Amino acid sequence: MRIMKFGGTSVGSIAAIRETLHAISSNYQIDREIAVVFSAMSGVTNALQKMAFDASQNRNFASDLKWIETQHFEVIQTLVHPNNQNEQFIQFKMMFNELESILDSVRVLKEVSLRINDLILSFGERMSSLILTQLINDSIAPAQYNDARNFIVTDSHFGNAKVDFPKTKVRFENWSKTTSREVIQVFTGFMACDEHHTTTTLGRGGSDYSAAIIGSMLHADEIQIWTDVDGFMTADPRLVPHAISLPELTYAEAMELSYFGAKVIYPPTMIPAIEMEIPIYIKNTFNRDYKGTLIHKTTHHNFGLAKGIASINEVSLINIEGSGLVGFKGFSGRLFSALALAQVNVIMITQASSEHSISIAIEPLDLENAQKSIQKEFEYEFLTKRIETVSIENEVSILAVVGENMRHSEGLAGKVFHALGRVGVNIMAIAQGSSELNISMIIRKSNLSKAINAIHNDLFLSKTKNAHLVIAGIGNIGKALLKQINNQQQNLLEYQDLKLNIIGVSNSKKFVVNTKELNFENWDFQLSQKGIEGNLDAFINQILDTNLPNIVFVDNSASSLVSSYYQTLLENNVSVVTCNKIATSDSQINYDKLKLTAIKKDVNFLYETNVGAGLPIIKTLQDIIHSGDSIVKIEAILSGTISFIFNQYVGNATFAEVVQDAQNKGFTEPNPVDDLSGKDFARKMLIIARESGLKLEMEDIEIVPILPEVCLKAKTVSEFYELLGQQEAYFSKLKYQAQENQQVLRYIGKLENGKVQIKIELVGAQHPFYSLSGSDNIISMTTQRYLQNPLVVKGPGAGAEVTAAGVFADIMRAASSF
Repeated sequence: MRIMKFGGTSVGSIAAIRETLHAISSNYQIDREIAVVFSAMSGVTNALQKMAFDASQNRNFASDLKWIETQHFEVIQTLVHPNNQNEQFIQFKMMFNELESILDSVRVLKEVSLRINDLILSFGERMSSLILTQLINDSIAPAQYNDARNFIVTDSHFGNAKVDFPKTKVRFENWSKTTSREVIQVFTGFMACDEHHTTTTLGRGGSDYSAAIIGSMLHADEIQIWTDVDGFMTADPRLVPHAISLPELTYAEAMELSYFGAKVIYPPTMIPAIEMEIPIYIKNTFNRDYKGTLIHKTTHHNFGLAKGIASINEVSLINIEGSGLVGFKGFSGRLFSALALAQVNVIMITQASSEHSISIAIEPLDLENAQKSIQKEFEYEFLTKRIETVSIENEVSILAVVGENMRHSEGLAGKVFHALGRVGVNIMAIAQGSSELNISMIIRKSNLSKAINAIHNDLFLSKTKNAHLVIAGIGNIGKALLKQINNQQQNLLEYQDLKLNIIGVSNSKKFVVNTKELNFENWDFQLSQKGIEGNLDAFINQILDTNLPNIVFVDNSASSLVSSYYQTLLENNVSVVTCNKIATSDSQINYDKLKLTAIKKDVNFLYETNVGAGLPIIKTLQDIIHSGDSIVKIEAILSGTISFIFNQYVGNATFAEVVQDAQNKGFTEPNPVDDLSGKDFARKMLIIARESGLKLEMEDIEIVPILPEVCLKAKTVSEFYELLGQQEAYFSKLKYQAQENQQVLRYIGKLENGKVQIKIELVGAQHPFYSLSGSDNIISMTTQRYLQNPLVVKGPGAGAEVTAAGVFADIMRAASSF
């Protein structure tokens, strides 16, 4: 015997009903003994509830009644065999007349009792089950309609009636004696009746409960719950896109996950099946070939330390504190008795080992009743200050990690807490039962998505790390970076178990943040078609609102406005990778603040490309210092433009001609003064000085200008070239002096004895900078360990491709720490 229960989405439309019929037919081919339980069509129960309320308020309910009628009549007209349609229409007309009559009575009385409300709600399941019985008869096999009110007996607690199992058992036994099991038995879900034959309902998850009751009474071999998901998953897929379907759960694991928010099945509905040890299958009506989740006594599938993560999105946390609670015998008993009398359900409890405080989590709707009951019960204790404070925390959530393998497993709690700490999520309260079946935590609601994703990544996706990238600035460097990452994606996944996901892109006019549709191949389309014209505030807020862990903000711009948001991003546990040197060459205070925030929040602030594009200068310098070496002297040429100009300034060419040639080849800014002033070079030397441990400001860098003062004051580019040509004698003198001494001209930054100076120097063949060519950069580091032979790093110091490669390397460094 198989029990098949279909939820509202499975009978909510013509297409869905066709899928449901296919599922029933497939099962019937395997096993002729089938009983089917149906929920109301999707949306019908809510519409019935709304009509009941509207009628009690003397409001018009005709439109909702018409909608329900239309939903059912369309199914009859489309799917029921024409020979049987007339009979169905007559049945339904009678039912709608009855329903309308009841609602009219409610409108006259201006009141809807729980008893009448149950009767009104029962129409949903009755109507869907009648149609489905006819459809099964038409297309599969003989079927018999069974009104559950004739079988399931309850008390008279309307709205959430308690089942009288002995009396229910007698009714099913009598029915079984005269019923053929080869006829498909159709039962209405959700409803029952009391001893007076008055309609009752079974409360939340009532149709699942009906299936479990019927399964236990008919000694079923299995119960199938058909819904619109592929079974239980490791987390809510709406919050965790990479959630995995679970093949197996124990009854206890399913109960825990369901209790803490996994809405696949309602916990109490499993109890009849658990008592009879009947396996429960959770199946997807719209993906019938998928095996779904099997829930039974023990599991054989090894799924690691935990099985899943569930959450209750919103609870209220009550904290009761006071020195008088220490050793206060009977306090907990009085507290929970008072809450029970006030009909307040306690979801979670935690108490400090010192007994100084106790915290309870409840439904927000119960908060007012809970406060009143606590105040009343402990009035004397408040007066005598034995209880000092009762504080309330709203907008909080419960997060629970569940799994029977957690028992006696070492390191699980550490993994969970480390994951939360890494993304900056504070735990407000913790509870773990002695069974060690779950660890429950209370956190801020705003952190829920980020917290679940972080734990899920560590527990279930540990082999594949996910980093979520936001790219600010998509000029030449940004485009080159996106192309490089896209080309490398498969290798990263295959050899490093790393997946880089792009979740946001911005240029100077638009931005788009999309955690699902954006990828490395369609980012330009997404930005142009779905991009939002807005300011950086809106962009940053949307990034933070994604609540994802392991976000890396990549700044490819040269904007001071973008860099001003680094502090906000770091404080919100977002790593920052940047080729924009404005922040790192800002005041020492701001530089230190960014570095300390990154350390405090355990995130990355990486800026290798600030100094030498793709050259590994900052990382090399940091490694030297971290390994205990000390800097004696650093010499560097860190401007590709200036390097090119001095390398070309030989022979008969004038200095002005060489600069003009550099500009024509794209080596200089539109105004060459911006390069030749030495200020950009100075910023790079400032960053190097700070990385070596010095506390310096920009004004501490001594810049001996390349250009005479008159050239620096030129108001236009044409005027600049005219004045530069007039100063050729100054440059020629330097050139010929170098040639006479078999030396070359170099514009060198030097850090020595705590000072930084940038000036033109003449260097001979023995100097490592003598053979520099083209637009290459070079840095020479003399340390206590590299005293006789300095450590030299040399190579291209500019260009979109090499800079993008340097940014990519920093992204990889950040991702490796997740």
